[in-house]
Amino acid sequence: MTNATATPGASALPKRKYGLVGCLGLLVLGAIIVGLWIAGQYNSLVKLDQGVRSAWAQVENVYQRRADLVPNLVETVKGAAEFERSTFTAVTEARARVGQVSIDAGRLSDAEAFAQFQQAQDQLGSAISRLLVAVENYPDLKATQNFRDLQVQLEGTENRITTERQRYNESAQAFNTKRMSFPTVFIAGFFGARFAEKQYFKAQSGVETAPPVKF
Repeated sequence: MTNATATPGASALPKRKYGLVGCLGLLVLGAIIVGLWIAGQYNSLVKLDQGVRSAWAQVENVYQRRADLVPNLVETVKGAAEFERSTFTAVTEARARVGQVSIDAGRLSDAEAFAQFQQAQDQLGSAISRLLVAVENYPDLKATQNFRDLQVQLEGTENRITTERQRYNESAQAFNTKRMSFPTVFIAGFFGARFAEKQYFKAQSGVETAPPVKF
């Protein structure tokens, strides 16, 4: 009776095969986990970015509302025979500059463009404030129904501008905090300008709040 002799190493081959398959499976699983994590971080940044864009749209709306009120304001004060022409002319010119300086949601990381936009808007706000201070010298003008209506609208608009700027800054801060947090900063850096740091509104030099509207 002849005994079969086992081939040396034959039984080790299946073990090696299964070991390689196991290692490959772990690598695939690891890649899936990393991919899901990257996707989660990306989606989180997208969500915050959309929040910033939404807040910016509201800022644009209230600024546009103020700009739309300027022609009526100018026409109303022009009705006062002795009203200083240079005062409402300054408002008209400031409004024209606002119309020339715009910034879309895709450029909120552009520091220079953002600064130019804010400067133009702040100049219009200051011009309106100076005009309204000058109106104090014209009680008959202040007493007109049209002016009183504008008073309510302008006051409400300035308050909304302050509120929407604050909300935008809060949204930008949430985005920037997430963007610069470890390890999300690497994901944001990989996509470059897509997730660049957002700019903030800043108070005018020497001014703590938005230009007040007093009547």
